[in-house]
Amino acid sequence: MSATLADVVGLLETWFPPSTAESWDAPGTVCGDPAAPVRRVMLAVDPTAAVVDEALAWGADLLFTHHPLFLRPVHSVAATTYKGALVHRLVRGGCALHAAHTNADAATGGVADALAELMGLQGTTPLVPLPEPATDKIVVFVPRDRTQAVLDAMASAGAGAMGQYSRAAFWGEGTGTFLPGTAARPAIGHPGEVEIVGENRLEMIAPRSRRAAVIRAMLDAHPYEEVAFDVLEPAALPSGIGTGRVGTLPEPTTLRAFAQRVVDALPRTVGGVRVAGAPDAQVRTVAVVGGAGDSLFDAVRASGADVYVTADLRHHPASELRERAALEAGSSDPAVGTPYLVEVSHAASEWPWLAGAARRLEAEIAQRRPGTTVETRVSTLPTDPWTFRLDPDASGGLP
Repeated sequence: MSATLADVVGLLETWFPPSTAESWDAPGTVCGDPAAPVRRVMLAVDPTAAVVDEALAWGADLLFTHHPLFLRPVHSVAATTYKGALVHRLVRGGCALHAAHTNADAATGGVADALAELMGLQGTTPLVPLPEPATDKIVVFVPRDRTQAVLDAMASAGAGAMGQYSRAAFWGEGTGTFLPGTAARPAIGHPGEVEIVGENRLEMIAPRSRRAAVIRAMLDAHPYEEVAFDVLEPAALPSGIGTGRVGTLPEPTTLRAFAQRVVDALPRTVGGVRVAGAPDAQVRTVAVVGGAGDSLFDAVRASGADVYVTADLRHHPASELRERAALEAGSSDPAVGTPYLVEVSHAASEWPWLAGAARRLEAEIAQRRPGTTVETRVSTLPTDPWTFRLDPDASGGLP
């Protein structure tokens, strides 16, 4: 028995939920039949033509990449276009294409975690945490003898789930009063007479996505003709996932030694590793972001990181960050002041997570579907666009 594409994608989207992707992103399945069997999965950073060739030559049923093939809406995948031709080759070869991009950046066991682990970081937390899923606190006033019935109805509709607990609620006793109008049909009391009732204030938390269902269940179970209730929107708390990671090295080290650790850990690229800061400066707290990360300088500064590892640093943002760091350190020397910078290749920074995803996929499929195996392979083809570098005279500086 083989796993299907739907089985594999279901697992991938459990680990890397599309809902956690950035609004501009486009993760997901580009092509493939959900019912098609998947026996071999190739993993890669980029769906380049060379990677597609490699996947087809190996007989992959699924090419799982970090970067999406399409980031912007398209109106055609005609084979006369470069990307359309890749889609046609994949379809003809019976190979699906699925991507997990910023949703894989944020996830536990994703790009950021793998990069942090490779750097040897401990006690990591998200650099920019995503908020916990939005919730409501629903407060309703119920006659005491009907509190359990209303609570059960709300719980059945999705309220009261907190971690490993269900039906979580609070109530406190109080007194309600009302005057039914002449046309009213009160469950308690009589039209035109003031009524005083012992009631409970019942409170339950519910996912905001379940708001309508929970309120409908509450109203259906409530005995009153008119129900008094509130829907409160609690502030969203930070979650344990998000962009980047911040952690500490087991022991302080120099910036030069740490940068060498980065060089040794990541795949070799033509661009190499560039460093901004004094070579002998002491570092211990490290922030990492796979891919382009200079839009997150404010978060890095707020984290207190001594050094920041990321890719695709632009001249002006990097220069301004270093100047500001030097000024805050009371110096005009741009090598002084934290955070120091270690710039790596975009593709190299996002490659390490693939091996873990491959192992996880093989193990999970075997566990969930005994007797079923999925073979994985991580592409080692370089997808960094640079092919050679000319170094200037070792003296450096401007001519």
